[in-house]
Amino acid sequence: MDDRVYVGKAAVDGAVDAGWLLGHFKPYGDVRHSTEVEVKWGVHPPGEARSRWATGERRTALLVLISGAFRVELPDRTVVLRETGDYVVWGRGVDHSWYAERESVVLTVRWPSLPGWKAETPVLR
Repeated sequence: MDDRVYVGKAAVDGAVDAGWLLGHFKPYGDVRHSTEVEVKWGVHPPGEARSRWATGERRTALLVLISGAFRVELPDRTVVLRETGDYVVWGRGVDHSWYAERESVVLTVRWPSLPGWKAETPVLR
């Protein structure tokens, strides 16, 4: 077995770390450990929302819609992703929140991967 290769299932592996598949929070020595980037496979039931706004963001993020309808709330606008492949990118210092308008699957990539951050448990509205 080559420890430089990992094969998994996003839904199964993501359940361990709130959807996060790759980042600083994976064990050191695991090929999924990274201080450069984080990757999340997010599966959200309709009506699920971030419990509160993320503030003081120190990373850049890319969120890509795989399926569903997903709303990203930013300080000066709201972006609704409705078609597979729709995406939004926001930079460091941009606060954000989100809401699943329909059952949604999203892929999120953030960089860099910074210790000390923990996701809030989403809520159903």
